[in-house]
Amino acid sequence: MKKLSILLIGIIGLLGSVYAQKSVINSGSHQIDPKVKVEVIKVLDQYLAAFNARDLDAWERTYQFPHYRLAGGKVTVLEKAGLRDPKKVFGELQKQGWDHSKWDHRNIVQASADKVHVDTEFTRYRADGSVIGHYESLYILTKENGKWGIKFRSSYAD
Repeated sequence: MKKLSILLIGIIGLLGSVYAQKSVINSGSHQIDPKVKVEVIKVLDQYLAAFNARDLDAWERTYQFPHYRLAGGKVTVLEKAGLRDPKKVFGELQKQGWDHSKWDHRNIVQASADKVHVDTEFTRYRADGSVIGHYESLYILTKENGKWGIKFRSSYAD
């Protein structure tokens, strides 16, 4: 647990340092620019559509790299696209009976012109429509080199 705490502090510090040199004008706000909201929701739609299609390449195109995920008590870092095996990524879920997922909600809780925090919940379903589970998550999307993408996911899903 101590190692996880130290790692989380490091990641939070890293993410904070990326934006530390931004002007006060770009600080987070609860007032969301409608244009930012449209772009962020579009990325999240693409993310889930690619995930449901089991299209790892398209799924990773919705990421920013390095990409961070906190789930199951551990942080994983994906340095670049193309490092994972689609059979491993989707195979474990399919063994659990997973067929597809749907967003329950996506609420942008803070935003600036180049970073947003999104409170999400999604449900995993079997092919017959029965529910495997509901999972709350926090997604952090950033705009880098003119492109919005998912930089960090903290999820209660495995």
